Amino acid sequence: MARIPLLTYDRGTLILHPPPRGNQWIEFATWDDRIEKFRIPAHHYRPLVEQLRQQQIAFQDEARQFGPLAGLAPLQQQPYAHQQEALAAWIGAGRRGVVVLPTGAGKSFLAQMALESTGRTALVVVPTLDLMHQWYTQLRAVFPAAEVGLLGGGSRDRSPLLIATYDSAAIQAETLGNGYGLLIFDECHHLPSDFNRVIAEYSLAPYRLGLTATPDRSDGRHGDLEGLIGPEVYHRQAADLSGIALADYEVRQIKVQLSGEERQRYGELIALRNQFLQDNQLSLGGLGGWQRFIQVSARSSAGRQAMLAHHQAKAIALGTAGKLKVLEDLLVTHDPEQVLIFTNDNATVYTIAQDFLIPAITHQTPVKERHEILTLFRQGIYRSLVVANVLDEGVDVPDVRLAIFLAGSGSTRQFIQRLGRVLRRGKDGTKQAILYEVVAEDTVEEGSSQRRRKSRSPGSQSGDRRGAAGGDRQLYLVPPPSGPQVPLAPVPGISPTPALPQVADRSAPYAIDPDPDLSEVDPSEGHLD
Repeated sequence: MARIPLLTYDRGTLILHPPPRGNQWIEFATWDDRIEKFRIPAHHYRPLVEQLRQQQIAFQDEARQFGPLAGLAPLQQQPYAHQQEALAAWIGAGRRGVVVLPTGAGKSFLAQMALESTGRTALVVVPTLDLMHQWYTQLRAVFPAAEVGLLGGGSRDRSPLLIATYDSAAIQAETLGNGYGLLIFDECHHLPSDFNRVIAEYSLAPYRLGLTATPDRSDGRHGDLEGLIGPEVYHRQAADLSGIALADYEVRQIKVQLSGEERQRYGELIALRNQFLQDNQLSLGGLGGWQRFIQVSARSSAGRQAMLAHHQAKAIALGTAGKLKVLEDLLVTHDPEQVLIFTNDNATVYTIAQDFLIPAITHQTPVKERHEILTLFRQGIYRSLVVANVLDEGVDVPDVRLAIFLAGSGSTRQFIQRLGRVLRRGKDGTKQAILYEVVAEDTVEEGSSQRRRKSRSPGSQSGDRRGAAGGDRQLYLVPPPSGPQVPLAPVPGISPTPALPQVADRSAPYAIDPDPDLSEVDPSEGHLD
């Protein structure tokens, strides 16, 4: 009598032995001469099982160690229509896929709906320790009877509902891979990297949910999300939900002119860099062009001077003194409202903190101090807060309506994430959010900002956004500041809503639904990326 094939899990792969009858399953398998057995990538577990069952091939499954998730309870919060639609779309796609929603639109609650609906042991993967603890607090609150654990930041739990950072989950991917039936990837655009992707590839989880506001990656690997998680099943932008689930908002761009000295220096730096590009037949178009510039510039003194000129020109555009005057005017205009100020570098953060006596958070801020600053800001004791990148992704910040972005961004992701910090509706639902984008005219910033708006605006495909409340984008032109300027560092060489789906059968051991920026840059334009 023929032995029944045995399916086991081995360090991110499946072993199926002895080989079953038929040959349809062979498309998933590779022969391993070392053990003289067939190996199958773990992420093919679901289609493999479906194929074997479809052919009515008996097999013994010892690979799967996931099961029902105990301690779940019906959610008390009423979902928005878009959250119901997103969940229905995800379930309709076989509980596999990516949901794209703007920051503040309730992606975390959608994940809770998916957890409650699916009812399987689950691994939630997040990019930062702050987000890990934020998810932990939320899941403990909504599912108090569930066993929730952490992996990362010194914690090494193996609980049925586990929250892990991408780094920790990738390191432990071989041991985590067969223990969870549902994977939830927060900020899932991080997943396709060489290091992180093993979390999905080494897992046999049949159910997968990706959440992001900005799926696109500059390296083009966002296309890998379909194989790692599933197809994009639902997509809404901030403008679609403005005034409904999000606050009405308006983006106001303020253009600042460089001073005469800054303009002269900027032109000299750009000319030096562009001469090197032309001499070496280089273009900054696309990611490959920038990488080529890095490689070639490292080979000679002239190349290193060109790279230095590149960065110093960019620093002039990002840090022109005129922006601090604009910031002062905006703080006075909106006093006593709370304001969140974003910059692109720590030096500007500390300058603003010192000159305006504003609390600051950077990646260097200790965890306890950071928590205290955010708490006092949330309580309204601190009226303003200046940060550099650390609040871009996912972390909940207080219900402010004003943000000042002291650097024009070519990154759609960064712009959307920062806009999202002020898009939460507020208690009375009448909040009107405003984002001021302060850019240096005729510089890298203005060009990058224009390309970002053309490629993908939060409000429209064209990028010519009108405020959700009906007002046009407001453009200001601020003259260069008068008085003494800070000396510039020299560079050598130059002077409808469906009903919510039913909960999956949690008693079954395994249930499958039956329906199963870098834009092209011409060096002659003087743009930097």
